Amino acid sequence: MEITGNKKGLFEKFSNAATKFTGSSTAFIIALLTVIIWAVTGPLFHYSETWQLVINTGTTIITFLMVFLIQKAQNKDGKAIQLKLNELIAAHERASNRMVDIEDLTEQDLDQLHKFYVTLAELSKQETNIHCSHSIDAAEEVNEFKSKHVRKPKPNKDHHGDTAGK
Repeated sequence: MEITGNKKGLFEKFSNAATKFTGSSTAFIIALLTVIIWAVTGPLFHYSETWQLVINTGTTIITFLMVFLIQKAQNKDGKAIQLKLNELIAAHERASNRMVDIEDLTEQDLDQLHKFYVTLAELSKQETNIHCSHSIDAAEEVNEFKSKHVRKPKPNKDHHGDTAGK
């Protein structure tokens, strides 16, 4: 598969340039100077409603447009990061390929995976061998083995012969 970056559309070129510019020190200085000039001209315009409307309208329009520009940049960055992570997973022979494209899972599924990795982190703290590794597949194998071979505990009975927790 050949990847070329030369087929950028007009909007793509504009949004890349705008994102780069708006995140620069120059853009911040221009915005700051605009507000200072606006504030200094207040007495000249007697702090009129029109004077206030100019800054309110200008900032509202810029904010409105920036929301879409920022979202586009974040979507692109997020997609690029996911692809890079997918490549790392695919390239590593011991990594679970089931982790590729997990961003499409539900929030509940992601929470469950998060709990699993918290448990893995706790297991790794207990290991004496720093090179020991745990994976989802290995954890499932251990869980399957335990469920087949480990006896389930019998319910606790209190001194009256009743099952505890009833």
